[in-house]
Amino acid sequence: MRADRLVSLVLLLRQRGRLTAGTLARELEVSTRTVLRDIEALSAAGVPVYAERGRHGGFSLMPGFRTELTGLNHDEALALLAAGPVRGEQVFGLGPALSSAMRKVVDALPEPHRATASDAARRFLVEPETDLLSRPRATDEVPDAVMIEVRRAVLAGHRLRIHYTPAGRAPQWRTVDPIGLVTVRERGYLLATRSGEDRTYRLSRVTAAEELPEAAQRPDRVDLDRVWRERSARFLGDGHITVLVRVDPARRQDLLDTAVAVRAEEPGADGWPRLELTYQDARHAEWALWQLGTDAEALTPQSLRAALRDRATEMAAHYGTPP
Repeated sequence: MRADRLVSLVLLLRQRGRLTAGTLARELEVSTRTVLRDIEALSAAGVPVYAERGRHGGFSLMPGFRTELTGLNHDEALALLAAGPVRGEQVFGLGPALSSAMRKVVDALPEPHRATASDAARRFLVEPETDLLSRPRATDEVPDAVMIEVRRAVLAGHRLRIHYTPAGRAPQWRTVDPIGLVTVRERGYLLATRSGEDRTYRLSRVTAAEELPEAAQRPDRVDLDRVWRERSARFLGDGHITVLVRVDPARRQDLLDTAVAVRAEEPGADGWPRLELTYQDARHAEWALWQLGTDAEALTPQSLRAALRDRATEMAAHYGTPP
């Protein structure tokens, strides 16, 4: 609906400042011409939108302009109600705040929509605790006190002192400059720098944290998605092994659950998909493929095929004679 689009346009300008017609068109998924028509309609309705010419130009709202644009349509409210409860307690310790916000969303709905949206949300179940095989989802537990301190330091731009336990090593106190927080598959990470070097800390391994009063050494603006992609690429290239595997479609997810990352996937002529996977090292890859028996086959590297063949030969010899 055009009314919803006009509201979204005003909210974009209010929240993000000056934006070009092209940027607005991409955000609203319409043409640039439609954006220009909408700008004219807003101006005619008394909304103070003005244009700035030049290389860094665009459209802006007059400074100080505020208006209440809190109305939600049915689908917007449904989206919030369906997505909101999804493991809210895992979202950087904001579970209680999320529950409170959801109650306010319901309360703010017009009376005719309130009951229907709430009932519709109950028809959706997103990311349950277990899958169809009754396997529990692996989740990281982070103490509330730790999460509060980490979150405060990230948002305030303050340095952070954490007691961290790296895998296979003794815990240590360290002072870091926090950049942002990332959650991936129920695991939370703190992106930071330490003495100018990039560091990524798994939140479940932080046993204590303290926000410090001094300002963190970090840029004012950050593209967290780009930073995460860059660090992921470095992590995958650091001592890891890439394996090409063909797998029975029925065991595909079991295979994916063992890998550090999936680099590529394509269908196979025999009906078994081919996956390019990353593992921590050769030993990890050998263990993962052995779990699936003949339901998966390592195609490369040859060293992994040889290791699995030798293990199978040894196992066959071990069970080839009566005990």
